[in-house]
Amino acid sequence: MFDTKTGNIVVSRFLKTILVALAACMPLGAEPFPPGKGIASNSTEEKEPSATATHAEKPELIVNQKEDGYRGIWYYNQPSNDEYVYKYSGGLGTYCAKHIPHAWYCKEVNKTFFTYGGTRKDSNTALVHMVSYFDHATGQVPRPTFLLDKQTSDAHDNPVINVDDKGCLWIFSSSHGTGRPSYISRSKEPYSIDAFQLMWTGNFSYPQPWHFPGKGFLFLHTFYTQGRTLAMWTSPDGVNWTERRLLSRIAQGHYQISRPFGQEKVGTAFNYHPAEKGLNWRTNLYYMESYDLGATWQNVQGEPLEPMLTAVDNPALVHDYEQEKLNVYMKDITYDVKGNPVILYVTSKGYESGPENMPRTWTTARWTGSAWDLQGGDIVSDNNYDTGSIYIEGADAWRIIGPTEVGPQPYNPGGEVAMWVSHNHGKNWNMVRKMTQNSDYNHTYVRRPVNAHPDFYAFWADGHGRQPSDSRLYFCNQGGDVFRLPTTMSEGFAKPEKVN
Repeated sequence: MFDTKTGNIVVSRFLKTILVALAACMPLGAEPFPPGKGIASNSTEEKEPSATATHAEKPELIVNQKEDGYRGIWYYNQPSNDEYVYKYSGGLGTYCAKHIPHAWYCKEVNKTFFTYGGTRKDSNTALVHMVSYFDHATGQVPRPTFLLDKQTSDAHDNPVINVDDKGCLWIFSSSHGTGRPSYISRSKEPYSIDAFQLMWTGNFSYPQPWHFPGKGFLFLHTFYTQGRTLAMWTSPDGVNWTERRLLSRIAQGHYQISRPFGQEKVGTAFNYHPAEKGLNWRTNLYYMESYDLGATWQNVQGEPLEPMLTAVDNPALVHDYEQEKLNVYMKDITYDVKGNPVILYVTSKGYESGPENMPRTWTTARWTGSAWDLQGGDIVSDNNYDTGSIYIEGADAWRIIGPTEVGPQPYNPGGEVAMWVSHNHGKNWNMVRKMTQNSDYNHTYVRRPVNAHPDFYAFWADGHGRQPSDSRLYFCNQGGDVFRLPTTMSEGFAKPEKVN
């Protein structure tokens, strides 16, 4: 602005912040990705796919195009040859629980940025990676940015998002196994979805990147080598990465969920896939944590662990569900005010859809400081892939938001979304609001943003549980009001529609 007393131009503190961050996101005259930089070859005997592509080598990959609405992908997995049609299916734009995070609130600009698996107008199954934001000041969303076409219909290739300490947005584009490449892209400007550049290409699955200010990235993920192996990379800048380090491969591997706490700690919880059985018999619950960007790992008691873990019975074991003949489906992980982990998961009697494998019990495992406290029974839903999020608000208020109620396609993934509250560390839960009712489709995969703002507290999609359909995107506030993102837009910005 112009100072009428001095005649000088005054740059606001906010604008200064943006200009500094802009310089960090795209240094003047710098190449977006130095040639030859990337991850070194994996040190194990299995050769890793190439990890040294540059933006210049794939100019057609990044689209940077505005779409005229929000449309999620519909996806199915494993036909079941019964009335439920598939093992799981539906609107899976925010799939899966092992892809974290899908949304990130930035107080610097008062916006929640999010990414999802979208589709083109002429297809509900062709996966394209989309990025957008909700502006808390205006209550509006812009037209979403079409980042890239993943060249698949597999929602396992869905993206996740990070925001670094300079305000740059990072999109990690996954792959299901080693058959397709994975990508890391970065916004050209801070806090902007208008243009992205490719920073890295290689291979990873089930991405869970965590940026620590002043330190860089700890990137937890899965690498398909002799099973679903838990692995990690670190990078100071998102471009130069360490060699892949393998953390755990017990029998046929794992599914994990992770979250950081504070500026040092990250914890991960995981199940395991038994030998000669595999992922449909996933069971047991494990937890480990690191305070030094993955250099060393320990169990919750502080006892050192020596990756890679290979034994079923090891010091990271939280509970042996295998002896109880129960499957374990990972959902979310958070921490209490003291930094003690609280893990949310669902147990069931088997992988097939339908009433035979009931009850499907939403369960929490809380570290008290001296022991694991397992609680469950008040919340029961009808599918193994019903996925929600857990929030700890202060000293004793816990909240779960998820599709726990029977939906229009019973025993298929998702359902009607409800809000539950506990004031005794998960021992008892009370439903305080049924957030969706009389829906056409099941609501699926309710996800918790990083730094969740009360006005954008959870993010999910809907879709028919048994046949291809369109899929809409939703979010809710902390009170349980639900808003649907516009499927078509005639202007540059629009207000989401309140639906309850």
